[in-house]
Amino acid sequence: MPHENTTPYANTAPHETKSPAAPAAAAGRWHVGGDLPVNRMGFGAMRLPGRTWEGPAGDPEAAVAVLRRAVELGVDHIDTAAFYFYEELSANAFIRQALHPYPDDLVIATKVGPDRSPDHDWLDAAGPEKLKADVHRNLRQLGVDRLDLVYLRFLAADGPGDGRFEALAALREEGLIRHLGVSNATAAQLAEAQRIAPVAAVQNRYSPVSRDAESDALVELCARQGIAFVPFFPLGGAGAPHVAALRRVAERHGASAAQVGLAWSLSVSPAVLAIPGTSSLAHLEENVAAAALSLDAEDLAVLGAA
Repeated sequence: MPHENTTPYANTAPHETKSPAAPAAAAGRWHVGGDLPVNRMGFGAMRLPGRTWEGPAGDPEAAVAVLRRAVELGVDHIDTAAFYFYEELSANAFIRQALHPYPDDLVIATKVGPDRSPDHDWLDAAGPEKLKADVHRNLRQLGVDRLDLVYLRFLAADGPGDGRFEALAALREEGLIRHLGVSNATAAQLAEAQRIAPVAAVQNRYSPVSRDAESDALVELCARQGIAFVPFFPLGGAGAPHVAALRRVAERHGASAAQVGLAWSLSVSPAVLAIPGTSSLAHLEENVAAAALSLDAEDLAVLGAA
């Protein structure tokens, strides 16, 4: 039955901290779907199997070490997908190897919609039956009975129609998915999905060097409705971007441009959750430390001009 998600998710304590000693907790917390509290600084697993979609292959030992260190630093929100793989290396497999049995408070989000062939070619957007199969694929790969959060990622102008979001909503009703999200979505596509089932999170491209009025408005809409907004490519998509404004603010704080970019994202709204990805322990430590970086009005004005 269609569901009009007009009541915002409760997020009564978005700034609640898990532990002062956990660096990932420094930016506060958010309750995904109203009932899954996570530190706002999380981790994205896309880069673990390979440096890019075409390789080179990642280091399995380093991938496992990064995941375990992330959890030690207080990361309790990991973003992944079954199509995050390179040759025989898989982000989901690394997560299971490093962290299973999972801590009770660990939230693992995955996404379906796109897929790749074993030769790494991108395939057509999945239909309802393929989406269901991909949910079961994630369940098997991660070794869980229920997925905490599943995004339907849209390709270009497609959306939740043609039974696609309904298929995921049915799996949610069966208890295989706890919360649903949408990715690469417009405000209209979000509203269309909400007419089918509640939406707990939106994952879109967003950063100080990749934003516009429409994306700013969507962040505000999500905050009003208690929906998490989770930027992908929070650093612009190619590591720390070479932008003068970012460098200038970074110099003021003795920080890196990447840290400033992450701190900016977290400063935009308490609904924003950061999921920077890396296969390097040093970069992981640097990214997580950005949770404690506070930007003042002058910093934000400089970055807004960027």
